Amino acid sequence: MNYPYENFDTFTLPKLLERSVKLYGERPLSAKVGQEPMSYAEFDYKVTQMAKLLQENGIQKGDRVALLAENMPHWGVAYFAITSFGAVVVPILVDFHANDVHHILKHAEVKAIFVSQKHLQTIEEYEGKNLLFGIELDSLTLLEQLTNKDYLTTLKQKAKEQFDKLTNQQKEVLQEDIAAIIYTSGTTGHSKGVMLSHKNLVTNAMSAYIQVKIYPEDSFLSILPLAHTFECTVGLIIPILHGSSVYYIQKAPTPSVLLKAFNEVKPTMMVSVPLIIEKIYKSKILPNLTSNAFLKFLYKISFFRKILNKKAGQKMIDTFGGRLRFYGIGGAKLATYVEEFLIEADFPYIIGYGLTETSPLIAGSILGGKKKLGSTGVAMAGVEIMIDKEDENAHEGEILVKSPSVMMGYYKDEKQTQEVIQNGWFKTGDLGYLDNEGYLFISGRSKNVIIGPAGENIYPEQIESHINKNEFVADALVLEQDGKLIARIHLDYDLIDKKFGTKNLTEPQIKEKIDELLEQMRLELNNNVSSFSKVTKFIEQREAFIKTPTKKIKRYLYT
Repeated sequence: MNYPYENFDTFTLPKLLERSVKLYGERPLSAKVGQEPMSYAEFDYKVTQMAKLLQENGIQKGDRVALLAENMPHWGVAYFAITSFGAVVVPILVDFHANDVHHILKHAEVKAIFVSQKHLQTIEEYEGKNLLFGIELDSLTLLEQLTNKDYLTTLKQKAKEQFDKLTNQQKEVLQEDIAAIIYTSGTTGHSKGVMLSHKNLVTNAMSAYIQVKIYPEDSFLSILPLAHTFECTVGLIIPILHGSSVYYIQKAPTPSVLLKAFNEVKPTMMVSVPLIIEKIYKSKILPNLTSNAFLKFLYKISFFRKILNKKAGQKMIDTFGGRLRFYGIGGAKLATYVEEFLIEADFPYIIGYGLTETSPLIAGSILGGKKKLGSTGVAMAGVEIMIDKEDENAHEGEILVKSPSVMMGYYKDEKQTQEVIQNGWFKTGDLGYLDNEGYLFISGRSKNVIIGPAGENIYPEQIESHINKNEFVADALVLEQDGKLIARIHLDYDLIDKKFGTKNLTEPQIKEKIDELLEQMRLELNNNVSSFSKVTKFIEQREAFIKTPTKKIKRYLYT
């Protein structure tokens, strides 16, 4: 596949950064919201200094270096410094439990770590002997308390002697070299180390040029964790490829924090998971569009609904700072009713589809191009998609992918690697179909499919999408129990209190109200789904569901 980028004879992260520094040296690259951004040249200088610090302390090509920190400009510095001389970055999600972090450090045989002050205690509690030293990410200085003194006096010199013996060719970073090992936290509960090469990551960043045009003048606002491949590729590598700037919020992305960031940054580009835009629609937009009986009546009429949605879309863009021209949505399925609004609102969204194992982008809709409701768009540049059907007459099958961005495999797990990569095709585990124009539609995860009484495929995600339309629902999970479908419902208790005044009721009265509401919701759902998708029982889920970093419910915890 020929990508439209000059000066790329090899697809490596150091080459990508080198090109961007030459082209955009004095342009702003990254900053925390409200602070002065560092330029591409300053970023490159820090990358060089950190690479030197790692090598001076014995880190060589192929050694694993972890990265545990919240989003900040120095996160990108550490990422590019580690990969600049062939060491392997191991980004760790900050919401992982300490035990999971320690397992990753041990499993990946991490020798050094960049860690922020905020997460330093997690590393100080680690007792493994493989971790030799740490660097504080906030200040980019060596951490005395994480340094193995014996290592500094003995192994360091030995490592230097070994490094000096290597030829220049052995020291060179190749596109086939491992760049990153990403430990996923999926809905099935099994954390795997996904090995991504330099070529995987760089070609994936380049593959987005068909879907959206990005310019040096563009400003990204980063709100998803950089340790997740979606944000790392789309929110860091892609902006650097195009000379754009990236801004990071310094607190949890609450509505007030985001509003302040929108006003300061006035971003042109953002990526998020569906949950964020779905919450904005359900809690802010829809209540305003149906705030009285007359508006409710108008909103049911297609002609007036489109007018109201169009005005709401412009207000949304104003809320985002007035310059937004790209809002990427990925990581989970977007609710159809929310997408219907985005289309009628003329909101500049794109739905993308991918997995960590594909670096991650596989398909995406085209900005300003044709949209098909419920579709994740067309294949990215250089990506082939095939549907593996058990029966040639079947409408759908498992989605298989072949591209330069498909992972090298799972770290230390050849058996599972061979199970998912066969003849160059990666088995996604997702079920879906391609229409005659090449648009991809995803039905759900193959592991989540429930077989109906007459052999029908029931996709719980689709039923959940129906349930989530209800204003009182915060989250829903559909499961099979004793051959029947049940739904666990986590409610919006603030809204329930506002509508029903539950603070003035006794516990039995509140339970009665909630039971009535759940049964009403169940009957409403069953009137709108096929006979084999009808749900027998709605159960109140008092505690919020435990979720993955991309806000998908960890189903295995509730089955």
